Amino acid sequence: MAIRAAQKGRLIAVIGDEDTCTGFVLGGIGEIDKNRRPNFLVVDKNTSVPEIEEVFKSFIKRDDVAIILINQTYAEMIRHAIDKHTEPIPAVLEIPSKDAPYDASKDSILRRAKGMFSAEDFR
Repeated sequence: MAIRAAQKGRLIAVIGDEDTCTGFVLGGIGEIDKNRRPNFLVVDKNTSVPEIEEVFKSFIKRDDVAIILINQTYAEMIRHAIDKHTEPIPAVLEIPSKDAPYDASKDSILRRAKGMFSAEDFR
């Protein structure tokens, strides 16, 4: 049984390196929809930036995807597309990879969240 987001029928999608995708698929997120489209993309040295962007945009359009996990390295490559996505669902969460640690200053969601609050809000 696949791990699903809170709402029944909603999936977690992953764009990442082989180790990241393998870990999540082994954890139960891997699914193929009725059109034979998987909910993950394994990015390797032969994967082009336009291909990553195309898959990201296809995940955004799918009504069965609630969360998109993307290695921050690949998120940087398609930052313009991620920044254009402003809807709450699917949520786009940037995660570290084995080759690069997570850098909060690059995360679009955190930058947007910081912009919603002022220093006064935390006093």
